[in-house]
Amino acid sequence: MAVLVEGISVVIKAEAILHRYPGGWDGFKAGVPNRTLCADGELVRLGFMTPDDTKVFVDHLGEYGIEYLVCGKAKDLVVVDQQRGMAACCDWAEFGRIDWHGDPKKEVAACRAIGSGVRQVLTPDGWTYENSLSSHFRFVESGWVPEFMGFLRHENGLEVYRDLETGKEVYVGRTSAQQPPEPYR
Repeated sequence: MAVLVEGISVVIKAEAILHRYPGGWDGFKAGVPNRTLCADGELVRLGFMTPDDTKVFVDHLGEYGIEYLVCGKAKDLVVVDQQRGMAACCDWAEFGRIDWHGDPKKEVAACRAIGSGVRQVLTPDGWTYENSLSSHFRFVESGWVPEFMGFLRHENGLEVYRDLETGKEVYVGRTSAQQPPEPYR
């Protein structure tokens, strides 16, 4: 099987969580900072929208001996970018793209354990392609708010911006505390 990769995903060996995370799987599920969790029995994935939030989560896992890099290679987890793939050499998982429900116009990124022959992609509860980053991806460099975006407010763990070109609200999910931008006027 495989797990969905959207935004910046942290893909973890399930066995590392079961053996090292306090409370095992139940403890891990209770402590996840957002609703992007999905797992296929071998791999567990959580997604983030900013590098800062990703680092906070990776560092949190490191506190329990779930390690990212050892000698330049992914050990228990790997960071995977939706557009670029794996951020480090990894010999236990692979990154690829698959047509969602066989539709070549609906491509999703995924990660699976090496040797897995199943092409089914597991997604977070409630995930739909139409409301996903796979369908509506837009990249903005970290720490930079483009001139066509105006910050509006913080709302339930989200930074809400207005796209000044379209008038639509744009959301950035956050899991760690950050200095809020100045509201757009």
